[in-house]
Formats: sequence, C-alpha cells, structure tokens
Amino acid sequence: MKREELAKYIDHTNLKAYASKEEIKKLCDEAKEYGFYAVCVNPYRVKDAAEFLKGTDIKIASVVGFPLGATFIEAKVQETIMAINNGANEIDMVINIGALKDGDYEFVEKDIREVVNAAHSAGAIVKVIIETCYLTDEEKRKACELAKNAGADFVKTSTGFGTAGAKVEDVKLMREVVGNEMGVKAAGGIHTAEEAIEMIKAGATRIGASRSVQIVESL
Repeated sequence: MKREELAKYIDHTNLKAYASKEEIKKLCDEAKEYGFYAVCVNPYRVKDAAEFLKGTDIKIASVVGFPLGATFIEAKVQETIMAINNGANEIDMVINIGALKDGDYEFVEKDIREVVNAAHSAGAIVKVIIETCYLTDEEKRKACELAKNAGADFVKTSTGFGTAGAKVEDVKLMREVVGNEMGVKAAGGIHTAEEAIEMIKAGATRIGASRSVQIVESL
C-alpha cells in the first residue's frame, strides 16, 4: 500500500485535554500535507480546525460523551448539535458502557439513535465507540447490533483513553456483525503502517491515530 492510499484511511487525532490552538493548527497542517481523510478533535477545538482547514476537503470529526460515555442522552445530543454548528461533519460518540453491561439495550440503542438523528438531520455521520477493552465478545457483538439498529454509520473500537486500544480480533468480530453496510474504525494504540494495514485487512475502513505522520512515514 502506498503512503497516499493509507493516508486516506486515517483520522489524524489530537484529543489531549491540554491541546493548544497551536497544536490543532499543527494537526491540520499535517492533515493537509499528508492527505489524511479527517482530523479528530475535542468539541471546543472544532471551530479552530474549521478555520485551519477552510477550502480543503478534509473532514472534521469531533467526539461526544467522551471519553466515558456515561452522561445524559440530552447532553450528547446537544454536544452533537453544537459540534456540527461549529464545523464538524463527523461525530464519534461513546456508548453508555455501564447501561450495556446492565443489559439495558433499549437505553443504549436510544442513546445512539438520538445522536444519529441529530447528526444525520444536519448531514453529519456518526461513529459509535464501543470501548472494546471493557466488553466481553458477546457484549461487543450486542453493541455493534445496537449501533446498526440505531442507524449509525460506523462502529469504532476505542477512545484511546481506556485500558487497551484496537485489536485485530475485535475489528474482525465487529466487521462480522455489521456486515458491509457500516464502516469499522480501528483506533487506539496504532503506531506503525504494518499495524494499520493489519487492521484494514481485518475489515477496518478507517484508522484513528495520533501518530499518523509516523505511521505513513514508516511505509
């Protein structure tokens, strides 16, 4: 795989709590230089990213209910709307992991659907972070089914803030559950082109990484 091909899979990410405007500019400049598909930033930084990426076709992803997922549905919806109003066209939301563990599937699906409805009505897509490191295989399957039922566009492995990131076997499992109708985003702990390509071979259609430059440079 060529560098430019791999770059088109990547959401170039900076979700650090202390990321400065200057660091977001660097992120966006690198996205332009290497041709990354999107940048992924915290909601407060969406406006900055929109300013730095003006006139390009690079997407802006932002996170909702991040990184724990354990807030109110209404808060996630409002966060979604505000991120889109500030320039985001992709939303990476965290499911309510505790509710999934409780077996409250109706709530989890509603949580996802409300965000999906808010995003889709504004022309944005939704990636559902299931945070695989906290789930059994059965729970991973269920989370993917609920995301699919709720009309989400992608399922995503991890926030990068959990106890572990993306694993090839999880990407395979997620792809198996969602079929070809949804995207699968592998994120968290991907540091080399070899690791990224392994995820793509397993079924990932998007890679989330903060070391994106290192990844494409390693090809």
